[in-house]
Formats: sequence, C-alpha cells, structure tokens
Amino acid sequence: MFNDRIQTDVGLERFGELLAAAQSLDDVVAALSESARQVIGCDGIAVVLRDNGCCHYVAENALEPLWKGQRFPLEECVSGWAMLNDKTAIVPDVALDPRVPVAPYQTKSIRSLVMAPVGSPEPVAALGAYWCAHIFIGEETVACVEAMARQAADALARIRGASAVKTRATSRNTAPRSARKLAPNAMI
Repeated sequence: MFNDRIQTDVGLERFGELLAAAQSLDDVVAALSESARQVIGCDGIAVVLRDNGCCHYVAENALEPLWKGQRFPLEECVSGWAMLNDKTAIVPDVALDPRVPVAPYQTKSIRSLVMAPVGSPEPVAALGAYWCAHIFIGEETVACVEAMARQAADALARIRGASAVKTRATSRNTAPRSARKLAPNAMI
C-alpha cells in the first residue's frame, strides 16, 4: 500500500506540472490522458467534453478502445449525468445503475466506474475512471478522481482567463488603428 501511495503522489506531482505548463484545452486533455489512469489506479480513463448538448469523448487511455471521437446526448450517458447534475457518479456495477445506458457497455469490459464533472457550477467536461471488474469504490478513489477534475477545471479557467486578457489587449491595440483609418484627415 505504501508503494502505491508513493506512485500516486509522484503521478499527481507530474500531473500538476503538466497542468501548470498547459496553454490550451488540448494540453489539459493530454495531461489527463497521460496521468489519470496511473494516479487513480484504474483500467481506463475517458475525458469527455460538453459540446452543444452532447458528450464528446475526446480522449481515452484504456485497455481496450472505448468511445474516443464519439458523441452521445447529455441525457443518455453517465458522463452527461455528471455534467448536468454537477455531481460525481459512483457506479460499482454498470449493469445495475439507471444512469448508465446498457447498450454501449454490452460490448465493453467495463464493470465499475467513477465519472466526475470538470468545472462548477456548470461543468464543461467530465473525467471518467473505469475498472474491468466489479470493485468497491472507496472514498480515497473518488477523492482522487474529483481532485484531478478540480485541477483540470482550474487549469481551464486559467487558460480561458489568459485568452480573454489577450483578446482584450488585441482589441484595444487594433481599435485606435481602425479609428484612424476611418478618419485619416481628422485633426487630433
């Protein structure tokens, strides 16, 4: 157990470094994809973006292909449930949970999962951790998934803020030039 804790701590440290260097949504998704599976100790992870009423599975790191690149209506999947309710879904058995659609899971080896929203109060994404066996999902595991989701949300907020500042600065710098173009002979 002690060795697992050290690996988790090292993985979380690396994840934090990747997020600190992130300059875009793609960088945050890559950080989650690279780190989450190792840190959480699961068989697979998925990063799901909220996209015009759909869940867009943009990245995964799993034992088998899951749903990367696919879109599902928010109301029809557990990642959508997590985003719509701004709550973590803890699912010890995917076959018994009404939030999980049966059909997509019939051909997958996933038996248990945790799906945490990214961002609050209106989540922009979700982070899912999957296991190929029915497992007891303890508080420490849920806390780890939620902590990674919070860190990703913070990184996305930082990136959006930096982008907004850059956009405002660009607008201020181009506005005077535009005014001069409209009235080149105006006296100043």
